[in-house]
Amino acid sequence: MLTWQQLRDLDCAELDSAADGWGKASNRADAAQDRVNAQMTAKLTASQEGEAARAAVGRLKDLNRNFAYIHTECGLVRTSLNSLSFELRTPQRNLKDALEEAGTLGFTVNPDGSVSYPAATPKSQFNLPPGPEAPGGSANGRAYLLEPRPGPNGMLGTPTPGLLNANPNQAKAEDIADRISRALRDANDIDGRFSRTLAKLKAEPGLKVSDATWADAAKDAAAVREEANKYLKADIPVDKTPAERKAWWTYLTQEQREELLAVYPDVIGNLDGIPSAVRDQANRDNLPLLIGKLEGKDDEASKTMLAGLQAIDTKLQEPSKPPLYLLGIGDQGNGRAILSYGNPDTAKNVSAYVPGLGTKLNTDFADGTLKRAKDTARGALGVDRESNPASIVWLGYDAPQLGTSDLMDNFDVMSRDNAEAGAPAYNEFMSGISATNEGKDPHITAIGHSYGSLTVGLAAQEQGGIPGADDIILVGSPGTGADSADQLGVGKEHVYVGAAENDLVTKLPTQNEAGGIGAGAAGGGSAGAVLGLSLGPVGGLLGGVGGAVAGGIAGYAAQDDPSKIYFGTDPAHKDFGANRFRVDDGPTFSEDPMQAHSNYFDPDEDKYSPHNIARVVVGQGETVTRQQPR
Repeated sequence: MLTWQQLRDLDCAELDSAADGWGKASNRADAAQDRVNAQMTAKLTASQEGEAARAAVGRLKDLNRNFAYIHTECGLVRTSLNSLSFELRTPQRNLKDALEEAGTLGFTVNPDGSVSYPAATPKSQFNLPPGPEAPGGSANGRAYLLEPRPGPNGMLGTPTPGLLNANPNQAKAEDIADRISRALRDANDIDGRFSRTLAKLKAEPGLKVSDATWADAAKDAAAVREEANKYLKADIPVDKTPAERKAWWTYLTQEQREELLAVYPDVIGNLDGIPSAVRDQANRDNLPLLIGKLEGKDDEASKTMLAGLQAIDTKLQEPSKPPLYLLGIGDQGNGRAILSYGNPDTAKNVSAYVPGLGTKLNTDFADGTLKRAKDTARGALGVDRESNPASIVWLGYDAPQLGTSDLMDNFDVMSRDNAEAGAPAYNEFMSGISATNEGKDPHITAIGHSYGSLTVGLAAQEQGGIPGADDIILVGSPGTGADSADQLGVGKEHVYVGAAENDLVTKLPTQNEAGGIGAGAAGGGSAGAVLGLSLGPVGGLLGGVGGAVAGGIAGYAAQDDPSKIYFGTDPAHKDFGANRFRVDDGPTFSEDPMQAHSNYFDPDEDKYSPHNIARVVVGQGETVTRQQPR
């Protein structure tokens, strides 16, 4: 337990100095990790093949994990010490104020914290003669007790001055003793909390950093975050605009930045307006902590997300051109992941693609959805070698998850709710892209695929539209919630649509018509959905619709208004007024119900669409190969 003498004499600057030492150790480990990745692992992977090379790369990856762990844990120790110093300064200041007042009044503060006061003649009131001199005494602090002090007459409270011969110094001494006691109580509480937190920051013996080690590190980080809230988190401008956040980050000292990255990588890495390289660093630091957090959980959702995070981790360790940036990661909902091939802050052409139905943070996202962004970046470089693209996939919302064999259930889950929640988040992200880009006027393209086109469409219809967007691309769209391209904020001449003739999502009936089809599709629709579900959640939807059509219940050609589909006017229809570019028709439903909806970004499957997307992305939309609107 701290004594008041120890608290008085405590040099908080020594704690700050110790924190600086741990910070240097953390920084050195971070630099060593970068050297292992860039100068050793990457070069070895690029230049060597064979069993020995693979074994060496595996050892280097283990070394990389060790340095990453040291960087994380030393950073947590640093912030814990700085937070301890920050919090102890308040009770120390309160103690010194009390001691100073005691000295001014001529009181004596005893080793046990009690305060001795001299005899004094009480002041008289009501013109009564003063009473005899009251003796001196000693007051003990009562910071730990909730009940009020008894007055000198034994009653609770303080007696009326002048009516009793009470020493006027008594109340002052009691107040000072209470303040000393409260300062000690607060300091010991702080010391106890941080002692427990620091005791957790230790590694198991040995050189191997296992998944269990990262699981423990995740708990360490959570403990330090809880203690550092007063010291650090209150200053993070989570409720400000991306432009204001960028300005805030710009004016932070290097030490402040390092501490925020060490303790709050989850916040900084997902904060729109923070430079992309910083977000990438924060999210790479947070990724093993997220993996550790999910390790050992038995529910299917956690297992699925864990596999997705591990797959992303693998992608990040692979050499890539353009380089891969991790701009967002999280375990909220069905998972959050934002990745970019190319640095959006230095790119001349930035595209941000929103995936749709059935997308979540799993291995399919890492292996398939992410590839679409890579194909777009490479396509842009194919059109213009000087295009300097950054191609982003943005999973910053929960896309609808379909998984039932019942046709009506699949239609019912297709509401606007997810897109309405995702649209403002997408716009804030895009505002951050505009705030951090270092160019004078980057060309920015918003891309929505499948249900993601509804999210992009609703974002475009918010006040002010999509921040910075020059062009909008909609592929495989069930509608945008808009009646015409003019409502999307960039002018209809800058809205581009790809819709494969065999993509049934682009021909879904209106919601009213879907209800009628569903009601009559108990046989063909449900059977088709069961078959479709073997191909994934979107397959379930397409299977159900296709089964209904095949069963003769309804046909798309029989819709009351052929320009209308599930979420409003068909973007590929002439009434919408957008530029429809050429895409491959794709396999028929009977050949492969999913493929036509999934080919738009894949140059191996569609020889038209990826090239047209790339032309729009580099600002050459006028050169796309056009297709007659519906």
